[in-house]
Amino acid sequence: MADTIFALSSGAPPAGIAIIRVSGPEAGSAMAAIAGGLPSPRRATLRLLRDPADGAPLDRALLLWLPGPDNATGEDLAELHCHGGRAVIQAVQGVLARLPGLRAAMPGEFTRRAFDNGRIDLNGVEGLSDLLGAETEQQRRAALAMAEGHFSQRIARWRLELLTLSAMAEAALDFSDEDDVPDADIERRIGATVRALVDDVRRDLAAPSAERLRDGVRVVLAGPPNAGKSTLLNALVGREAAIVSDIAGTTRDRIEVPASIAGVPFLFTDTAGLRDEGTDRVEAIGIDRARAALAAADLILWLGAASDAPRADAILIAAQCDRRESDAADGMRLSAVTGEGMAELAEMLLDRARALLPGESEYALHERQRIAVAAIADHLDAAAGADDMLIVAEELRGARAAIDRLTGQAGTEDMLDQLFSGFCIGK
Repeated sequence: MADTIFALSSGAPPAGIAIIRVSGPEAGSAMAAIAGGLPSPRRATLRLLRDPADGAPLDRALLLWLPGPDNATGEDLAELHCHGGRAVIQAVQGVLARLPGLRAAMPGEFTRRAFDNGRIDLNGVEGLSDLLGAETEQQRRAALAMAEGHFSQRIARWRLELLTLSAMAEAALDFSDEDDVPDADIERRIGATVRALVDDVRRDLAAPSAERLRDGVRVVLAGPPNAGKSTLLNALVGREAAIVSDIAGTTRDRIEVPASIAGVPFLFTDTAGLRDEGTDRVEAIGIDRARAALAAADLILWLGAASDAPRADAILIAAQCDRRESDAADGMRLSAVTGEGMAELAEMLLDRARALLPGESEYALHERQRIAVAAIADHLDAAAGADDMLIVAEELRGARAAIDRLTGQAGTEDMLDQLFSGFCIGK
């Protein structure tokens, strides 16, 4: 029998309200012990909490009794909505810790029980984890879409289609020599359905990356020395993140600064000025790192001559227009000092970034999810290209196994332990 666990599930005290959750087979008896009996299920009830050892009052709290399995964890669940002072929380948790069969929860243990009891699949868990860590509006929306099961619903449709296809393939194999085959054209229908399904699955591979959404769209500022890169970086992030100097080669290493513009996450990178001559060993290393940053960039702000731009899609910036004529005469004129062109640059960055990030109510896929979706698509591709129905049936089984790994129905305990350990206590 599983232990009964308890934890503070609301924010750190002091606060207006503190929510203490108790989940497990002894949740009902624990609530009855300190509240003088169980309230009606799913009805908020005000009760005076007392220490069952001596009857001493603890707090007057709002109680919710949520018997399983129809609740967040899938097992009996009690919630105590107490006053949010530290002394109140310590007193109530101290009493709970002394009740038989109860112990304090470990990080992520409530969510792990929801997963183990089928209340949430692995994709919903990852969405919830992202939601807890969301810092921008884009991150919040994408995480909520994943946590609410939008991707899981799509996977469920794939699984249902795969089960139907597998049944058709098995029928074709079992009755291929019989006269009463349900549909003589069954192999053609299997092939057409598999091809349509693989197209649908591969569309999800084009979904935005959750890593890009978490870390921010990588914007690299590059160009020759003294082009105004560091000044522009400081203006974009709204603080003095990089040293500004007229001395060529001041920026020796790349400087990465996360920032949010209109709720969209960015990671701005200032780089060493690119030049071929007059560099010492340290500056040369910085230039090599600048070129590596350019290779990994989502967007490039190029503060140099258009003919030297590292990529065709680089945004050409005619910087320092308040001081001099820039070499990038055909680029966007701006001054980080006076603010000229800065609003237009921010809008351009937002337009480019939104094409790389999930839209309204769209989810983003983690690397684990992309690998599993790619495996599903590969099995379906193999099934669509096979002439032997035995191979088709085997590839369909492989696709179903990949779906099980994607939802967490099959997987390693080490991976699950690592995922849930990243949650806070009480979640």
